[in-house]
Amino acid sequence: MTDNKISNRNRSIGFAKGALAALALATAGAAFWLTPAVSAEDAVVIPPPALDEKAAAGSEKAVFAGGCFWGVQGVFQHVKGVSEAVSGYTGGAKDDAVYETVGTGRTGHAESVEITYDPSKVTYGQLLQVYFSVAHNPTQLNYQGPDSGTQYRSTIFAENDDQKKIAQSYIAQLGKAKVFSEPIVTTIETGKTFYPAENYHQDFLTLNPTYPYIVYNDLPKVANLKQLFPALYSEKPVLVLAASN
Repeated sequence: MTDNKISNRNRSIGFAKGALAALALATAGAAFWLTPAVSAEDAVVIPPPALDEKAAAGSEKAVFAGGCFWGVQGVFQHVKGVSEAVSGYTGGAKDDAVYETVGTGRTGHAESVEITYDPSKVTYGQLLQVYFSVAHNPTQLNYQGPDSGTQYRSTIFAENDDQKKIAQSYIAQLGKAKVFSEPIVTTIETGKTFYPAENYHQDFLTLNPTYPYIVYNDLPKVANLKQLFPALYSEKPVLVLAASN
């Protein structure tokens, strides 16, 4: 599954705009932006965290892993208070932070997203609520939808002790509330460095809205964000490549 996924995703970079399949799905892709649809993973309505950080002006970072980074990045790029969401790799060594190498599942890396946010506009706890509710399925161990391997694990890479405590508290809270049909398997890792992914992975959801993988797996997540968290939803995404240019 992993080898096929790598081949399919790399191949998509070259023909996404011109493929007949993408053209055939153009209308369907546009519709997904407007309304939630049947997809690989359904959103789950969950309560906000009982423990959260204090809302204060400034800039902080959060790093989440939950399957393919295309969709996770795409979701958080539409969250108000987020100034940047970068796809990358976390958990392994710098020299191994290369897409093809990470895809072997033997590097310790997970496909992840580094989020820069203003806690006076959106708190770490609110980001976690979006992460658990619409960005991925936290009950899947070492796989996410069609993608399998430790590089697709559900992991929170806590930046400090406060983030670790908030994440631990929230996982316990959600487990006690039994809001998911299966146990939460999300792990918490600390002391790990985030490495940005290659440019062709950045903003992939926005740049390729008719690519079949995006249409089926990821656009519904953005639609669910808009439906379940209207106060947090921003219609215009914050794009990595636009900022770098």
